Amino acid sequence: MKLLLIGSGGREHALAWKLAKSEKVEKIFVAPGNGGTAIENKCENINITDIDELIAFAKEEIIDLTIVGPEDPLTKGIVNKFKTEGLKIFGPAENGAMLEGSKSFSKEFMKKYGVKTAEYETFTDVNEALKYLEVCPYPTVVKADGLAAGKGVAICETKEEAIDAVKSYMVDDIFNGAGQKIVIEEFLEGVEASILSITDGKTIIPFISGKDHKQIFDGGKGPNTGGMGVLAPNPYVTGDVMKDFEENIMAKTLTGIREEGFDYKGIIFFGIMITDKGTYLLEYNVRMGDPETQSVLYLMESDLVEVIEAALREELDKTEIKWNNGVCINVVLASKGYPGDFVKGYEITIDEKVKDKVFLAGAKAEDGVLKTNGGRVLSVIGLGKTLEEARKDAYENIKHVTFEGAYCRSDIGTHK
Repeated sequence: MKLLLIGSGGREHALAWKLAKSEKVEKIFVAPGNGGTAIENKCENINITDIDELIAFAKEEIIDLTIVGPEDPLTKGIVNKFKTEGLKIFGPAENGAMLEGSKSFSKEFMKKYGVKTAEYETFTDVNEALKYLEVCPYPTVVKADGLAAGKGVAICETKEEAIDAVKSYMVDDIFNGAGQKIVIEEFLEGVEASILSITDGKTIIPFISGKDHKQIFDGGKGPNTGGMGVLAPNPYVTGDVMKDFEENIMAKTLTGIREEGFDYKGIIFFGIMITDKGTYLLEYNVRMGDPETQSVLYLMESDLVEVIEAALREELDKTEIKWNNGVCINVVLASKGYPGDFVKGYEITIDEKVKDKVFLAGAKAEDGVLKTNGGRVLSVIGLGKTLEEARKDAYENIKHVTFEGAYCRSDIGTHK
């Protein structure tokens, strides 16, 4: 098979690595890819991002299957456009992709189908939003309605913080239109979990759970990032939590997908909060998480291509996904200054003493040399039979990966 993989992050390097392991796959074109996919087995980067140009490429190269990594092209209807041209593609069509593309749409969907989630209000008028801040309980959560590259959520401890967030989204327009409509949501106290899943529109199969570490500093301190590391499986996702999730979130979501008639053959990622009052859905993502994918796919023993093909045939009800029963941690190495200003272009050295995989994200290959090209540069994997073994392995591997100003958290896998 010849595959086309769309995206350029650490998630796409992990996907490329996993897809390349399939004996069915001969070649993977990654558009546009990164420094990791440039050197990955069976892979070739192509510098194309425009949807029409990707369609033309898929036709010219007789691509057997296209897999979409990031959310942006999904919300722009790439799946609809590929299917109109008779091309096989994995991902939700535009209507289903709205579950991530619009926070207000997804909250209304949750409410309609009885999915357990936080109480919320939606606003398009800044004065109405500011009025609501006078009466809502604190802490409260302010969310930009549209896509904001994972940065459109503010947890506000005080009314002053909430006012600042609302004004920066709606008046200052820091997200270029994505915050012109906002959701103000009840704050839920608890532990977050990521449950990536695959669906064919009739069945959802959850993957192994993950525990993301969002803040930049140890102890969950400092500003939010795109994710500084992931532990999988998430130790807080007990049998009871999973039962609650499957009954009150997953099953009701599937009912909604069917009732709404979404053409949804792709990934659905549930961001959940485990509280004393039960398990609540925070948000949907319509693609794999980053850096969750790096840990979760490292534990998947099944052939990912075969799993995707089963979803496209609507045969997930006959499919079993096999998993390594160990623990996987990935620790993100970031550029000094991230998530604020940082310098790019430093050479990355990966010593052969690294036992496990290094997945590159904000990195490019220049004349055979890997260089930093983003805030979150790469993820270093650690694997073990226990959490302690996986942590030890990851932090041992990190000693052998260097670039100027490299920074990581030292508590991945231990902090709530």
